[in-house]
Amino acid sequence: MSTSTHTALARPLPVGDTLTMFRRSLLHNVRNPTGPILAIVGGAVILLLFVYVFGGTLGAGLVAGGTRNDYLAYITPAIVLMGAVGIMQMIAVWIAIDMSEGIVARFRTMAIARSSVLAGHAYSGIVLVIVSTVPLLGFAVLLGYRPHADGLQWLALGGLVLLIGVAFSWLAVAFGLATRRVENASNLPLLVLVLPMVSSGFVPVDSFPTWLQGFAQHQPFTPIIDTLRGLLAGTPAAGDAAWAVVWLLAIAVVGYVWSLWLYRRRTTSQ
Repeated sequence: MSTSTHTALARPLPVGDTLTMFRRSLLHNVRNPTGPILAIVGGAVILLLFVYVFGGTLGAGLVAGGTRNDYLAYITPAIVLMGAVGIMQMIAVWIAIDMSEGIVARFRTMAIARSSVLAGHAYSGIVLVIVSTVPLLGFAVLLGYRPHADGLQWLALGGLVLLIGVAFSWLAVAFGLATRRVENASNLPLLVLVLPMVSSGFVPVDSFPTWLQGFAQHQPFTPIIDTLRGLLAGTPAAGDAAWAVVWLLAIAVVGYVWSLWLYRRRTTSQ
């Protein structure tokens, strides 16, 4: 066999390598489904808690004569987004395990695209975010939630959830690379989990103290949640949607660039 043929066979194939790593990551999650299940169950528990414990009072505060069902419609988009944040913890842990157990060092000796290791985890995270959204929305419907989105708005909602998955999955990959110990990998995403609490996710921003309203109004989660809420209600706002897309693209780019930088730094120092 000629030298040129050997070179061709040894050349990394980014698409094929990424698909292989994507399949590997999905199999990890199928065989160890605790993370996705906890994200879905955790979201359902939070939904039950807020709707049936606080929903009567909070629903009445949303509109005159508001009920638990009004609050259920209000809070559901926040729960969907928190499910995506829960998936982040699992992705970060898998990345940290790969980096700590030496499998990445073995991958480096093989003729595979270096970026495929990270992309495989990120793409499986996107799938899990989308998959986790369906049962959470279904559970809200069982509790009495009735979306009013038309076909085009459901399509836009699917695109937004996909973009949420891309942004948070790449950020989770960066978080997993940023930690040196597997035990700490699930802690960094908890910082992101705080942001929905200080947004329009659970109560309107104008109910916050004046000094906190500016932050709540201009942080990423508020336009994202407002856009999800508007699409599900059939009344999307173009301004919120534009800001949601801008924030999610920015998070995706930061997560992607940060991930590649951390990966190169850690693999070259080993």
